Amino acid sequence: METPLSHLRPSHEIPHEPLRIVVMGVTGCGKTTVASRLAAAIGARFCDGDSLHSPENVDKMRRGEALGDEDRWPWFARIAAFLNGEPTHAIVACSALKKAYRDYLRHEIPRVRFLFLDASREVVTHRVSARQGHYMPVSLVTSQFAALERPENEERVSTVAADTGVDAIVQGYLAELSVKPGAPQDDTPGNDNR
Repeated sequence: METPLSHLRPSHEIPHEPLRIVVMGVTGCGKTTVASRLAAAIGARFCDGDSLHSPENVDKMRRGEALGDEDRWPWFARIAAFLNGEPTHAIVACSALKKAYRDYLRHEIPRVRFLFLDASREVVTHRVSARQGHYMPVSLVTSQFAALERPENEERVSTVAADTGVDAIVQGYLAELSVKPGAPQDDTPGNDNR
């Protein structure tokens, strides 16, 4: 029986070893949508990183105040705990804007992978302005881009234009993750930079 996500089945097998994936980027780039669709396609547990923020962080952002490192480190610890606590594939949507944050996750989560949704300021501003019911105001878009350290030449990072379209992003990443039956994955540093 066909399901709404049947067309997203990969053409090769997904690795049997549990995948740990962080879908990252600035607010409004589409992290939650892409990560949840990717999780559904491979049968992974999904967590929206926003749900792991402390009430204090949420209140701060709601007031239009950007989070500092002191606000984010406990949040990243909760993200790492989620990914490490799952026995099967697990995917989280979170900003991971700075290299230091990604390095922390690499240290805490063996073989973690990142999917960077690269979005323009114009696209993000439009999306965040149109969003309803979210605590992140459009006034914080500028601080997100100011904090962003693009993941260039980092291990196990794939970059895709955020306005490519959700189906195309998910299908392309599934193809990238897929391996031929019985073939080992190549984890050569930098091999996933495309």
